[in-house]
Amino acid sequence: MSRILSKGQHISTIVRDRTGIIFEGLVGSLTSFNEEGEFDVLPLHSNFISIIQNQLTLRQKGEVVKSIEFQTGILTVRDDAAEVFLGILSR
Repeated sequence: MSRILSKGQHISTIVRDRTGIIFEGLVGSLTSFNEEGEFDVLPLHSNFISIIQNQLTLRQKGEVVKSIEFQTGILTVRDDAAEVFLGILSR
């Protein structure tokens, strides 16, 4: 039986690119890179927006749920919800 996560234990996450939704679900943390280096987003994170690059890793209970490689994107976090838009630059 799976345990339901309560508020403060997860981040509702949606990852999109130009073709549509790549991932949608609840995660325990997100890891990515910006111009300052690697960073994590955990539940109860303050509101945040950043241009991200290289990789996005989604984890649940310490295990990788999905790892996505890309050139550049935007990550926004608000009220335990993360939205990621990948492929914002044309090649």
